[in-house]
Amino acid sequence: MASYLHTMVRVANLERSLAFYSLLGMKELRRREVPDGKYTLVFIGYGSNAEGQAEIELTYNWGHDDNYEVGTGFGHFAVGMPDIASAVERVRAGGGKVTREAGPVKFGTTVIAFVEDPDGYKIELIERG
Repeated sequence: MASYLHTMVRVANLERSLAFYSLLGMKELRRREVPDGKYTLVFIGYGSNAEGQAEIELTYNWGHDDNYEVGTGFGHFAVGMPDIASAVERVRAGGGKVTREAGPVKFGTTVIAFVEDPDGYKIELIERG
C-alpha cells in the first residue's frame, strides 16, 4: 500500500522556521547536512513516517537568506489539533502571524484558523476533538 510521506518547502532561515513550527507542537524528527550540495534538510512533525505520520521537510539552501516566492499554486498545510484557539495564541505570543482567527467556517460548523510561517506558507488549523 502507498502512503503519503512528506511535503518539502524551502526556508530562508532554518532556526526561525523551526521555532515557528514548535509553536504548533511539531518536533524535529531528523536532520541531514549535505556539505557538498550546500544544503540542510530537517524533517519535522508530530511523529515520523515510521509511526504512520506525514512529515514536513524544511530545506535550507546555505547562503540563500532572502525569502522564496510561495507562488500561486500552493494553498496551505492543514493541521488537526484539539484546541486551535490556544494554538493561535501561542503563534501570536511567539511573534507569528495570524491571518484568520479561530472560528467556524462560513456556512458550516468546523472550527478553523489560519496562521502563516516566517516564509509566508499558510497553515490551516482544524479543531479536532
